[in-house]
Amino acid sequence: MRILLTGSKGQLARCFRDRLPDSWELIATDSASLDITDQDAVQTMVQNFQPDAIVNTAAYTAVDKAESDDKAAFAVNAAAVRNLAAAAAAAQARFIHVSTDYVFDGKGKTPYRESDPVNPQSVYGKSKAAGELLALAEYTETVVIRTSWLFSEYGNNFVKTMMRLAGERDTLSVVADQTGTPTYAGDLADAVIAVLRSPEPLRGIFHYAGGESATWCEFAQTVFQTAAKQIDGFKSPEVKGITTAEYPAPAPRPQYSILDCRKIESVAGACPSDWRKALADIITKLD
Repeated sequence: MRILLTGSKGQLARCFRDRLPDSWELIATDSASLDITDQDAVQTMVQNFQPDAIVNTAAYTAVDKAESDDKAAFAVNAAAVRNLAAAAAAAQARFIHVSTDYVFDGKGKTPYRESDPVNPQSVYGKSKAAGELLALAEYTETVVIRTSWLFSEYGNNFVKTMMRLAGERDTLSVVADQTGTPTYAGDLADAVIAVLRSPEPLRGIFHYAGGESATWCEFAQTVFQTAAKQIDGFKSPEVKGITTAEYPAPAPRPQYSILDCRKIESVAGACPSDWRKALADIITKLD
């Protein structure tokens, strides 16, 4: 299988590359080698490479900055996604696009299903929701995989931020009234590969995230407990739970971000991410 991968420097793409089956051929692109906001450049790349599948992990992920930089957020998270979907359609290639829990308003009380109405509250969420709609309208064979609270040994993420702050502070204040499901990027990469391996091409929206929910405060505490078990001399900071109101940010965050992942498990065999196990596996390998 020939795969065109975008966003190659991100944590999900790097995990995907680590797990790529030996027999598959990959072209991994970043913004320097392929400007996905340039429709002609995308079409030329796809025409030249003739991939069997395009996997889009590229995204504008600066959630707070997007509030004042909406043009750039929509260019990458919406218009560029349509470019990739159109190119995939022309090549009759599978198209997998990674989206986010931020498409929901976070006011739910039960895990969000793929069929639940979206109601994004931030520019970032609105741009990602637009990207989903544009891709599905452009190419009916599109697969959208929504995920949440992504972390890994690579790139910038919550786990690495907490570990850095642990070395700088004795006390940390972490939001305790937002609930979600941490997701190891390596598990999500495996889920993407499982979708690509499906004998019958899948289509539509799927959710993939962790199998156990936590607050950001609980996630931080688990990070430090895990580190203390594996790293000699690690000193865990005191973690103080605070409210969202006590930690104001330009972009609103969903209060409730638990995703129902039964659909992707039933059709592709992708079990929810065991984020606690993954955390234990990577805590000493952070780049």
